[in-house]
Amino acid sequence: MNNYEFIEIEKKWQSFWEANKTFKVELDPSRKKFYVLDMFPYPSGAGLHVGHPEGYTATDIIARYKRMKGFSVLHPIGWDAFGLPAERYAMRTGTHPRITTQKNIDTFRRQIKSLGFSYDWDREVDTTDPNYYKWTQWIFLQLFKKGLAYLHESPVNFCPTCQTVLANEEVLQGRCDQGHEVIRKPMRQWMLKITAYADRLMDDLEDLDWPESIKKLQRDWIGRSEGAEVDFTLADDPAGKIRIYTTRPDTLFGATYMVLSTEHPMVEKITTPEHRANVENYCRSAKNKSDLERTELAKEKTGEFTGAYAINPVNGKPIPIWVADYVLISYGTGAIMAVPAHDQRDWEFATKFNLPIIQVISGGEITAQAYEGDGTLINSSSKITSIDDLNVADAKKKITAWLSGQGLGKPAVKYKLRDWLFSRQRYWGEPFPILFDEQGNPFPVDESELPVKLPDLENFQPAKTGESPLANAKDWLIVEKNGKKYYRDTNTMPQWAGSCWYYLRYLDPHNDKAPWDKEKEKFGMPVDLYVGGAEHAVLHLLYSRFWHKFLYDIGWVSTKEPFQKLFNQGMILSFSYKDSRGAYVNTHDIDLSGDKPKHKVTGEILVESVEKMSKTLGNVINPDEVVAQYGADTLRLYEMAMGPLQATKPWNTRDVSGVHRFLNRVWRMIVDTDTGELHSSIKSVEPPEDELRLLHKTIKKVTGDIETMSFNTAISAMIIFVNEMLSRSAKSKSVMEKFLLVLSPFAPHIAEELWQRLGHAQSLAYEPWPAFDEHLAQDTMIEVPIQINGKLRSKLMVPADIDEESLKQKVLADEKVRQAVAGKQIRKMIFAKNRLVNLVVG
Repeated sequence: MNNYEFIEIEKKWQSFWEANKTFKVELDPSRKKFYVLDMFPYPSGAGLHVGHPEGYTATDIIARYKRMKGFSVLHPIGWDAFGLPAERYAMRTGTHPRITTQKNIDTFRRQIKSLGFSYDWDREVDTTDPNYYKWTQWIFLQLFKKGLAYLHESPVNFCPTCQTVLANEEVLQGRCDQGHEVIRKPMRQWMLKITAYADRLMDDLEDLDWPESIKKLQRDWIGRSEGAEVDFTLADDPAGKIRIYTTRPDTLFGATYMVLSTEHPMVEKITTPEHRANVENYCRSAKNKSDLERTELAKEKTGEFTGAYAINPVNGKPIPIWVADYVLISYGTGAIMAVPAHDQRDWEFATKFNLPIIQVISGGEITAQAYEGDGTLINSSSKITSIDDLNVADAKKKITAWLSGQGLGKPAVKYKLRDWLFSRQRYWGEPFPILFDEQGNPFPVDESELPVKLPDLENFQPAKTGESPLANAKDWLIVEKNGKKYYRDTNTMPQWAGSCWYYLRYLDPHNDKAPWDKEKEKFGMPVDLYVGGAEHAVLHLLYSRFWHKFLYDIGWVSTKEPFQKLFNQGMILSFSYKDSRGAYVNTHDIDLSGDKPKHKVTGEILVESVEKMSKTLGNVINPDEVVAQYGADTLRLYEMAMGPLQATKPWNTRDVSGVHRFLNRVWRMIVDTDTGELHSSIKSVEPPEDELRLLHKTIKKVTGDIETMSFNTAISAMIIFVNEMLSRSAKSKSVMEKFLLVLSPFAPHIAEELWQRLGHAQSLAYEPWPAFDEHLAQDTMIEVPIQINGKLRSKLMVPADIDEESLKQKVLADEKVRQAVAGKQIRKMIFAKNRLVNLVVG
């Protein structure tokens, strides 16, 4: 072939890699290992869009680079394939989710292979494969045996009309997406005791190479706080007490009322007859709200007075007890003391219901809003105790010690983190390996009976009781064992289950005797680089860390943490187009060949905006289309050249052609497009020094940029190299070879083809990464900006090793400088070596 026939080249090398299993790896303890991992995708029916390959391309560059650096590289891929979208599709169409899921996986696999990623396909996993979820069930059994998986009756969102349970995110203003009223219904659920690991999940973040923003999100989600538990005695019943938890015991003198959660068991006991009807109605309405709706800061404060009073333990004064939905039974004790002068939420509540506001921390104007800053204690003295004039920190210590001494409270640590509700009333998920006897007692399935396979069902609709569709599988549901009747759990595990540990199964994916071999785990872990979206900052990453720490405790993994380095790629946005009526126009109906986008049918000029890719907006770009028009190497290079990997960037199809032209220049640098043979300018000769300097500067720049994942600037360096070499009448073959090795992680297909044309029979995938000579990589000439009184006036090209006196003479001799300082006195000349010279004149 004479020209750069990318379709033919890419198919050729993808077939070669697959046939020769080029990227298959056996973990070799005698070599350095590098485990680079993508957050594995959910194979939706829509297939990939061009935003997906961004992270995959980055990890592939790293994987190819590390192989060439001599590492034993583990770079696998798989499918997070259980979940609600496939089940919903099955409910609408009657197609079994296994069929649609497999079809989607096949599409994703084809698309990913078309991009030339160097995955070890022999390690492919699928969370819906019984050979995989057998071990998900096994891990659950270990949690159950250690008391970390337990049954608990929890309220869920239930739509009586749709006969289904809904996630919090699916409920809006108390209604489902069909507009039907949703109620909160208690159901027996599996819970995982993640709270037992709260301190370790918090503390061990310190040793991880993660973005600080992600660490903060995890810390905030765990929400560790130190404070005190305090008992408030009921005014009408000295034996009755309500315990609260507060992080601000120093503000006890400012507590002017109490608030109980609508679910608090004391509500029914203390509510007086004249207030009972209002309180019961209020509590009933709160049951229909999600926790998110109840705690939203901007929402209007509501509540009901119970008619009861409690005694403030520090001053003996009675304070009213209210019930309000913004207090949750799941956090703290389900009861709070309200200090409206120093908590904005309490201030708004007190202002609305005309409750007292007493300032106990100096500073601020509490008539306008709560003062939440620091200060000294005021109005905090009684016959019992006093903390006036102390700072906040000292007041906390003194009042907590006093409460402990009086038997009225004690120091306490609390967490926002709740135990993980692990049940889903769904079909398309992992069945629980649990049997219940007729009294409802749970018994683990024997490990030899795993996996408990998901039964085939024709009816995917939820049972009328609100149970999952598995309640319809009567033959599967009942188990006769040792003359007794048992029932299987009709719930399934959440989609998070399979993704909690998949990185471990990659180490030993075909092991049917154990989830993985411990020696393979010891060599392969931890994951050295984990790349994925920041949207997984809390749930997936927190859940995976929890399971990993549990597996560490029972001796199945050798590291305390699964992912040593985490990198979040930025989102790729797309241009959306609207017509004159403001209606979105699908990208297929747009002519982008001119300066302005036009509608292909009407010729109307369209208005552009940059938005998140969405099928609704018609701005989703299918990578198949880009690959067909420009090739996989172009797509890979373009996504890395758009800007810093971590930044959010707009996709613009009109810019892709520029990257494609660069690859054509690479081709023409080596291949004579008239003859299809090696270019006659390429000689097997010792390269001249200037060519060596250009090469070594390029190698140094690309090497450093790969290490820091600064791929856009690495590509810029390669563009400079190619543009310079194209203009030369002679090029050294060895220089061309080393450049192709540097290019290969970014554009592997064209690099392999040109490597072969340079006379190499083997793939370049395991060729040593070229080293650079530090001396040759240094610039011999540098550009020095010349400023006068801080304003740029000129630039000089000077030797890199020029001394200060010689540079001074060149600056004074520069014509632009001479004109700018004419008739003025040079008071000072400031030199910043190899960076700039600034003349101070007056």
